Amino acid sequence: MTLEIISPSEILFKGKVESVTMPGEVGSFTVLNNHASLISVLNPGKITYRTDSGDEINVAIKGGIVDVDSNVVSVSVY
Repeated sequence: MTLEIISPSEILFKGKVESVTMPGEVGSFTVLNNHASLISVLNPGKITYRTDSGDEINVAIKGGIVDVDSNVVSVSVY
């Protein structure tokens, strides 16, 4: 699936990933390939994603929103 993490000033990441874990408003959740469509508010915390090569990367966020649809995870953070 494709992950896009965008801040007001730059694109933090855009690429293929195996999984993404995010700090949702009602708790942390993980998105995998073929996940159902969803929109969620994100709380302060960290986004953790695993690239197709197996690397695990963390991005600290103050909050944001995420849209998951058709194997595209679009995250707007601040």
